[in-house]
Amino acid sequence: MLQLTKRTEYGLIALIHMADRAGQVVSVREVGEHYPIPRRLLAEVVKDLARAGLVESQRGATGGYTLARAAEHITLGDVVVALEGAPLVASCDTHGEGGGSPCDIEPVCPIRSPLQRLREGIWRLMERTTLRSLSNAGPVFDLGAHGQRQPAAASYSTRATPSSPAALHAHLGPDAGPTTTILS
Repeated sequence: MLQLTKRTEYGLIALIHMADRAGQVVSVREVGEHYPIPRRLLAEVVKDLARAGLVESQRGATGGYTLARAAEHITLGDVVVALEGAPLVASCDTHGEGGGSPCDIEPVCPIRSPLQRLREGIWRLMERTTLRSLSNAGPVFDLGAHGQRQPAAASYSTRATPSSPAALHAHLGPDAGPTTTILS
């Protein structure tokens, strides 16, 4: 099972909050007032997003952050890479990188190729999933003709943001736990 880290979840919440405010400067304090997120961690996450070029910082008394580009041009993949790097599916993905020892069964492994295809599919999905599609109330993907997944039609309406932990949990749904499951 692949899961987003809390850092990535908080980064996505902040980015979607910024996307919903279309060009307005958003402070860490403002995001923290709308969502039950530790402000210190949120501040570190937003600084990392700025270093990655996903947000721009504005200094001063009315300072904060804005998206560096349109929400349609920032993907879930961009955010994941900025905050946690590319996720690994199988332990053999780490062998050979950073001095790891090679896997003894790699030449005849029956799961390496299918897991690699799965990982590539997940990355393609992450790279197609934009902040705009995440900020919409509807599904990220609709099943099109012949059962093919297609990006859902964009809706640019602004939605209300949950203002309490209970409202946030209701907004995220019953499956939301300490981490958000990408694939189970």
